[in-house]
Amino acid sequence: MRVGVLTGGGDCPGLNAVIRAVVRRGVRDHGFTFVGFRDGWRGPLEGVTMELGIEQCRGILPRGGTILGSSRTNPFAVDGGVERIKENLAAAGVDALVAIGGEDTLGVATTLAEAGVKVVGVPKTIDNDLSGTDFTFGFDTAVNIATDAIDRLHTTAESHHRVLVVEVMGRHAGWIALHAGLAGGASAVLIPEQPFDIEAVCAHVETRFESEYAPIVVVSEGAVPVEGGDMTLSSGEKDAFGHVRLGGIGDRLASEIEHRTGKEARAVVLGHVQRGGTPTAFDRWLATRFGLQAADAVADGDFGTMMALRGTRIVRVPLSEGTAELKLVSPAEYAEAEVFFG
Repeated sequence: MRVGVLTGGGDCPGLNAVIRAVVRRGVRDHGFTFVGFRDGWRGPLEGVTMELGIEQCRGILPRGGTILGSSRTNPFAVDGGVERIKENLAAAGVDALVAIGGEDTLGVATTLAEAGVKVVGVPKTIDNDLSGTDFTFGFDTAVNIATDAIDRLHTTAESHHRVLVVEVMGRHAGWIALHAGLAGGASAVLIPEQPFDIEAVCAHVETRFESEYAPIVVVSEGAVPVEGGDMTLSSGEKDAFGHVRLGGIGDRLASEIEHRTGKEARAVVLGHVQRGGTPTAFDRWLATRFGLQAADAVADGDFGTMMALRGTRIVRVPLSEGTAELKLVSPAEYAEAEVFFG
């Protein structure tokens, strides 16, 4: 069997570990041959491929990013996109496809599966917001990077008696902010799921200064205030899936805190730093296991499924289960962190 592999959406640590595991298992245990599709869905849409085998996968386990490249190409925004993908898969002799990606990439895979394409999905997003799986790879690395940054910023904030607002990724889900804020000892954590009261945030800041510690406020890029509750945009541009580019809530919040409290405040935007570099041991472990199980799912003919972590087990769930709705931070989970605010 000849199997195609692609990585779509935003890059994150662990993608190469999945590719490596899929190829190793597929070649060694199932006798598969592979072809890599370049730059997400652009590869099968335009027939852009690269050679993919054990040789191409040597040494890539600890590398961030993806050797296949990625993009936010949406085949459904192109006339006849589905038919073009089917034709290019057939032209490349591809019998099945492994799609590695997040909500948008796997949403396309779900629709293609319904259209008869033999596809298996692997969940990837640093936001950890895909339903159906306890964790997605890339998330642990992003949290560790954010936590390390918060640890370093504590000493700067205290040296200058300054409020530091740390803006992290998280468009609709605040998992990175919640985990990193809790681990890094933040004075407040603001997430998209819970619109924030700026007066309450300023009260937390004042309380922190009263205890002779400088405050750290961690905020997801998609967080919104109760009053004037719109996401802060870096521009009006949209990608192929209709997502606007977020950015600026950190600066907006720091300015408001300084104005209301009289305390000097600065924003630190971690941005794409959270996506890059070497994956953590956990993300390598999870990505590798996802890849192994994805190759087995192809061998079993179990198409239209997504790999998922449930406890410590890797299971297969319908692709539609992984993309039907976002996995959000619950009020109870957020309440745990609120104990440490102020």
